[in-house]
Amino acid sequence: MGILTKDSLQKRTIGIADMMVSSDKDEALITYSLGSCLAVITYDHVRHIAGMIHLMLPESKIEKLSKDSIAFNPYKYVDTGIPALFKRMAKEGARKKDITISVFGGAQVFQREDYFNIGKRNYVAFRKILWKHGMLIKNEHVGGKVHRTVKVRVDNGEIMLDVNKEEIITYSSSK
Repeated sequence: MGILTKDSLQKRTIGIADMMVSSDKDEALITYSLGSCLAVITYDHVRHIAGMIHLMLPESKIEKLSKDSIAFNPYKYVDTGIPALFKRMAKEGARKKDITISVFGGAQVFQREDYFNIGKRNYVAFRKILWKHGMLIKNEHVGGKVHRTVKVRVDNGEIMLDVNKEEIITYSSSK
């Protein structure tokens, strides 16, 4: 069982602290093994533009590098990655009113509930940024103690979520 079923779509892998936006209807964007990290998917259902980012940490203020540094990676952090994703979607022609947002991950991967709790902090930071941008979440599967792999098809916005390699859940990105 898995979401890497044989199909004619080219799989584009989004690694940790990475982002991709595509309007190629022959592609699917996928990221693997989400624990406390968040995968955020944006989809413009009118123009068939999909975006995905794999975020590690809630706030860039812990970064020693300047945000102006060429070595700074904005996709690592929720507070810099989400605006970068929105900007890239707009550059590709997506319109805010036609975008749906889905979020996955944010698990508690350590045994002790109070130990850093990065997953929960990532999710809270994400919700704050959406609120600032006046946007809502269409689909979400967050928290718990599971690992997730998620894929979105660019052609129709269908999202497939693999939970612990045991359960496949399908979501729609249509409004």
